[in-house]
Amino acid sequence: MKAWYLLYCKSRGESRAQQNLALQQIDTYLPTYPEEKLVKGQSTVRRVLLFPSYLFVHFDPEITSVAKIHNTRGVIRIVGCKELMTPIDDSIIHAIKMREHRLMSELSPIEAAPTIEPEMERGDKVCFTEGPFAELEGIFDEANGEKRCFVLFDLMGKQQRVAIKKDSIKPVK
Repeated sequence: MKAWYLLYCKSRGESRAQQNLALQQIDTYLPTYPEEKLVKGQSTVRRVLLFPSYLFVHFDPEITSVAKIHNTRGVIRIVGCKELMTPIDDSIIHAIKMREHRLMSELSPIEAAPTIEPEMERGDKVCFTEGPFAELEGIFDEANGEKRCFVLFDLMGKQQRVAIKKDSIKPVK
C-alpha cells in the first residue's frame, strides 16, 4: 500500500534527491517555511527547509523497490528501515502542508509592539508562538546573540535543537 516515508539525505542534497526521485515518477515532499532576512538593508523573504537533510517520499514498497530508493543519488537511507518500514500517517503530512501553506500566505505579518519578556534560562519550558512549530512546546537551551536562541524539542522520537528568533517563543508558566 502506498504510504509516506521519511528519507535521510546527504547534507544539502535534499533537492538533488527530490529531482532524481521525480525522474523515477516517485512523489516527494520537501517542507519549507518563509524566513525574513535583512539583506543590504532590505527585508527579503526566502524559503528555508523545515527539516534539513530530510525528505518525505510517497511510494508503495511492494511496487517500487526499497533498493531503488536507497540507490537514488542524494539519498542515504529510509529512516527506520531495517526489517519493517514505518509509514508516516497521512494526517501528519497534511498538517505540515497546511501549516506551510498558511505561513506562505502570511508573508507580511503585522508586527505587534514588542513585549519585554523576562530572560529565559537553560531548561525553561517554552511554547512556540509563531512559525512552523507554532503551539508546540520545547525547552530553552541557550541564547544565540541578541535576537536568536536555541530551543530543544522532540520530533519523531529524537530531541532536535533549533535556532529561532527569541520573539517567536514565550515561557510556559
